[in-house]
Amino acid sequence: MKPWFNARKAAQVAAFFAQKAGGRINVLKLTKLVYLADRNHMKAYDYPIIGDEFVSMPHGPVNSMTLNYIDGCVSENSGWDEFITDRDRHCVGLTNVNTTVDDLDELSESEITTLQAVWGEFGHMGQFEIRDWTHQNCPEWEDPDGSSNPIPYERVFKYLGKTNVEYLGDRIREERRVREAFVE
Repeated sequence: MKPWFNARKAAQVAAFFAQKAGGRINVLKLTKLVYLADRNHMKAYDYPIIGDEFVSMPHGPVNSMTLNYIDGCVSENSGWDEFITDRDRHCVGLTNVNTTVDDLDELSESEITTLQAVWGEFGHMGQFEIRDWTHQNCPEWEDPDGSSNPIPYERVFKYLGKTNVEYLGDRIREERRVREAFVE
């Protein structure tokens, strides 16, 4: 596992979208919403919400560690199970159907605002529609021909029109190093 990755925060982002979708959400749609939330937060605040590693996959850009949790590839108890159920028939859901925004204590007001904006813009789309949208509108994604390839933060910042892309990417990686230093 990556010591810098906050699975509980990633779960709360997923829980936000699952709650908006009525308690269960398609995995493909969820992965796109999570990515777009990080991307939109980077555009507005120069920093992603989750701080995950981005990769190009056949169905578009995704947050790598978050996808591993969604797919059940991680067995550690990290707070993910507190909010999100195991994957079943291409969907995940809320462990507690009464989850509200007030329960998402890892998320700041600006992060909640970004999640609300992303849901407002993309929540009505089906999984394939939102996938296709990312293929056409996220130029940092490059078709990996059935595999996966890293998407550096600098590339995302570049396509968001930022001018200090190296500095912004370094800042995210530096925060990861600081978090790793404090992991027990």
